[in-house]
Amino acid sequence: MVKPSVTSRAVKERALFEGFQKVGIVRAGPLADEAARLKEWLDHGYHAEMSWMARDVEKRLDPLELFPQARSIVVVALNYYTPDRHQENPATGKVSRYAWGDDYHDVLKTKLESLLSWIHEQEPQAAGKICVDIQPTLDKAWAVRAGLGWLGKHSNVITPEYGSWVFIGELLLSLDLEPDEERVEDHCGTCTLCIDACPTQAIVEPYVVDSNKCISFATIELRAATLPEPIQQGLSGWLYGCDICQDVCPWNRFEEATNEERFAPRAGNVNADLDEILELTPETYAERFRRSAMKRAKLSGLQRNARALKSAALDPSA
Repeated sequence: MVKPSVTSRAVKERALFEGFQKVGIVRAGPLADEAARLKEWLDHGYHAEMSWMARDVEKRLDPLELFPQARSIVVVALNYYTPDRHQENPATGKVSRYAWGDDYHDVLKTKLESLLSWIHEQEPQAAGKICVDIQPTLDKAWAVRAGLGWLGKHSNVITPEYGSWVFIGELLLSLDLEPDEERVEDHCGTCTLCIDACPTQAIVEPYVVDSNKCISFATIELRAATLPEPIQQGLSGWLYGCDICQDVCPWNRFEEATNEERFAPRAGNVNADLDEILELTPETYAERFRRSAMKRAKLSGLQRNARALKSAALDPSA
């Protein structure tokens, strides 16, 4: 085995230079510990209509199935918190914090491309593959293994420095880099605030979310013409996504404002005007949400959600 000329320390320093807040390195290999948990979650149908979660399971559990040259995985975390606050206004719908600014897929991908380009300059023979959420990788599992944080009871990764307001990405590399061995201890303790606060009881047990009951899943991924009745009753003003389990998490009191300008809230993306959403056409929708993560819900989904919120405002007892 030829030792690469670029070191783990240099890669980490460059990742921080690119704007990531945290970075860790792990050896590429099967996620044996996660296999049984993933199978159980899928067997319960907790992935709901997200059928892609049941596809390519081997690739999710083993990065070598996705990128055979992989020897190391560089795992990064990018803080996206901004200090803006939602308004409790029945004429508007609340938007999940992660979608306030530019699409995080684009932001992380650009930064990881820059990091990979720098690695190529140091090690021209290096091969790499960028993973940002849409590839079949278990992002949260790799973040925990890389020592970036621990898996909270709401199933989000919690970092000691930035809470859970972070995006996760990976760079699979053909280089044998020195891995990080130390992991972050689970600091959730006896706290159940996230479980207790969920209006639809989607956190069915600590660390396990049933997507069928989750407001985020229903308002973003669900393609049904109407929202399920339990979701409609528990919407709590959410148009796109839901942050309740993160908002109540004590570890998010350590939040710090991001220095990434592309995550600054766009106009109308913290609270969206419901009438404006309902008046959108395919053309104005495409323009309004260009390079925004909110495109994920599709125009039909956003307007469905807006109708549900307006109906709830007219009949609060519904």
